[in-house]
Amino acid sequence: MSRVLIIDSQTPVSREVGELLAGAGLPLEYAAGHIDALHRLRCRAFGVIITSADGVIDEDLALLQEMRLIRPNLKCIVLAPYSTPNEIIAALRARVFGCFTPPFDAHEIFGVARNAATGDESNEDIEVISARPGWIAVRVNCRLATADRLMSFAREFAAQLPETARQEIMLALREILVNAMEHGAAFNPDQVVEVNAIRTARTMTFRVRDPGAGFRKEAITHAAHSNAPDDPMGHIVQRNQQGMRAGGYGLLLAAGTVDELIYNEQGNEVILIKYLDPPAQKS
Repeated sequence: MSRVLIIDSQTPVSREVGELLAGAGLPLEYAAGHIDALHRLRCRAFGVIITSADGVIDEDLALLQEMRLIRPNLKCIVLAPYSTPNEIIAALRARVFGCFTPPFDAHEIFGVARNAATGDESNEDIEVISARPGWIAVRVNCRLATADRLMSFAREFAAQLPETARQEIMLALREILVNAMEHGAAFNPDQVVEVNAIRTARTMTFRVRDPGAGFRKEAITHAAHSNAPDDPMGHIVQRNQQGMRAGGYGLLLAAGTVDELIYNEQGNEVILIKYLDPPAQKS
């Protein structure tokens, strides 16, 4: 279990996250600012740092570079008042563990911080394949904790969407991402899922490819979409028999929250599309 260092105890989100971490029994300290944080890192070991919500990402990344000269394996969770696509790319390349901007969800930040402090996940679980402001491609190891990490970056990449649209496509993306990790790789951390995030003038698109052999939708009996009309809970029996985690609603949720959901022929690759404007009507 790693000690957590939180920069700035004055912002509400920092205090709330600190209270949640303390309530979970995780050791933590607060630093008054960047200089104090560097001093504390020199004096004792910290595994996780959470930056001030009042700081900007560029400055946080510069600070992280200095901190890793002292603690090379330090995991950093960045809080900031705003983000840009270029800053998100820079954070990914700097192996930031998670990135959050308002509206802050203290419980979500706490979850990522707890994973960073208690898990064996390294900063290497997300690999940037290529990145431009309108198109980011990454490979992620098949762990639930890594899925949570990636979702923090995906939300920031989609930050310019209307809030309702962003929430909808994030819900769909997480369901498809976790399904890919579970069914395509059986949560084997040595396997990877490839994710592309593409922002155009009128759409937000995510492409998810898992390492499995694929499937046909109609052959899946452990998902809710396969239930008979008079047996809406039938898939739960199938999941229990197969020793699977609770769930099975991923395809239904994803299909219901995006404008288009498209699988390839093999069934191991899916594209999620959310329109920012209504699609043009064919004449």
